[in-house]
Amino acid sequence: MVRWRSERRSSNVEDRRGTRSGMGMPLKVGGGVGGIVVLLLVLVLGGDPGALLQTTGGGAPPPAAPIPAEDEAAQFISAMLASTEDVWSTLFARSGATYREPTLVLFDEAVDSACGFGAAATGPFYCPADGKVYLDLGFFRELARLGGPGDFAAAYVVGHEVGHHVQSLTGIADRVRRGQAGSRSTADQNALQVRMELQADCLAGVWAHHADRTRGILEPGDVEEGLGAAEAIGDDRLARSAGRRVSPESFTHGSAAERRRWLLTGIESGDPDACDTFG
Repeated sequence: MVRWRSERRSSNVEDRRGTRSGMGMPLKVGGGVGGIVVLLLVLVLGGDPGALLQTTGGGAPPPAAPIPAEDEAAQFISAMLASTEDVWSTLFARSGATYREPTLVLFDEAVDSACGFGAAATGPFYCPADGKVYLDLGFFRELARLGGPGDFAAAYVVGHEVGHHVQSLTGIADRVRRGQAGSRSTADQNALQVRMELQADCLAGVWAHHADRTRGILEPGDVEEGLGAAEAIGDDRLARSAGRRVSPESFTHGSAAERRRWLLTGIESGDPDACDTFG
């Protein structure tokens, strides 16, 4: 069990659960893929949601509500977000930069973001247009069903999405998108996306390394929980779960083995420079 109860909570959490933000607006998913396959293929700790979210230009989000003290799941996520803030602020400062903290939006069923309307079935996602992470806590039940239970598995999800925020701040995400735009090959575009997702896995590991070293948050078995979650949402695992042929050229997040490897690289090294999945 991750030691979190004595940790501070982040002030950057918007609790939109119970609102009607985005409800009634259809989420348009391209590619002609069947419903169950879509569900399995998007439950992979999404990166850039642009290919899945149909931008519709919704209105301003409703005011955020405070997280109830008895809501342990949300309190846990708030504590993990605060931990990422502490770690990345320190690491950025060491390189002479200032870390801009992301906001994490809790929602249920559907949500309106600057990247468009998202539904719970899309899983967690980071929106670079507003610098926010969007998360439906129900995702963790699906993650457990797929073979990734445990509280550090949930913490890894937060760390991965914050990793995408780090990529956005450092310009990596923009360079990847330019590379994808300059390629006519879908396979090459997917390969770049895989490298970005694997780097986010590694950056999640970097956070966990420093959070444990400075605050001692991990207990025996926690790392294996995270590695199990990374494996559970590998593209090959999800394809098999959906009864589909495993096609590496269609991967967008990496295989189970790759995701495990890069998360472990970050955990063991604690060095963002070790997360060069593009090298």
